[in-house]
Amino acid sequence: MPSSQKILIPLLLALFVGYFSVYKVNEYEQAIVFEFRKIKRSDHQPGLHFMWPLINNVQKFQKRLLNLDQEPQRFLTSEKKDVIVDYYVKWRISDVEKFYTSTRGDIAVANQLLGQRINRALRDQFGARTVQEVVAGERSQILEVVKTTTSNLPEELGITVEDVRTKRIDLPSEVSNSVYERMRAERNRVAKEFRANGSEAAERIRALADREREVILANAYKDSEIERGEGDAQATDIYATAFNKDKEFYSLYRSLNAYQNSFSGNNDIMLVEPESEFFKYFNNPKGR
Repeated sequence: MPSSQKILIPLLLALFVGYFSVYKVNEYEQAIVFEFRKIKRSDHQPGLHFMWPLINNVQKFQKRLLNLDQEPQRFLTSEKKDVIVDYYVKWRISDVEKFYTSTRGDIAVANQLLGQRINRALRDQFGARTVQEVVAGERSQILEVVKTTTSNLPEELGITVEDVRTKRIDLPSEVSNSVYERMRAERNRVAKEFRANGSEAAERIRALADREREVILANAYKDSEIERGEGDAQATDIYATAFNKDKEFYSLYRSLNAYQNSFSGNNDIMLVEPESEFFKYFNNPKGR
């Protein structure tokens, strides 16, 4: 055998052994080293590591967050009505050895077990609440309770739930119609109550305004009658004073006013005797 072949064969054998003896663990990975299918170690730091080919083998797992995004699930509320919940879960492998022994390192199996646990917790929480409570604003409280109920998963499955979020909570069409009708009836009841209160207040204000109007008109009429009486009294006093000063002139003045008022039109006709007292100042300026 040539000397070159003697050197090449050990070199290739060394390269083969070296290639299958060295493995790399990245920052976002964690690894388990097996020895004849039994876990030997799992506390590897990121970097290059050595193992014995054919004796050891390595399986790597993610350190990063993993996502569970199931199909929307149907849950019953305390009113025995269905709600359709679409949610997702963020989780990570916290104990790689426990994860491997409980799921054989299968992410699909872990998602299935985690989904069952989350569904059971959600079913309990939705079953203790009404549709209005679920839709109106208690979903954050529900999710916090669900996260608390999954706090023992690191010991059971070697995984830790980081976050649970709902994407949407829908109602089946029959439940939606029922809720809509109930909400409309409630709004109509509130509207009727507001209208009744408004009508009552309007009637009360209108009655008060009418009473105040009558009081104001009565007071105004009273004041006007007082003023008119005082004016008439002053006028009578003035007339009496004037009459007493010159009775003849006052009689002439009253007669002239009577003539003016009697003959204000062009076609006025009056039938009286010539010797009547009404025309006494026509016959004699002194009325005699």
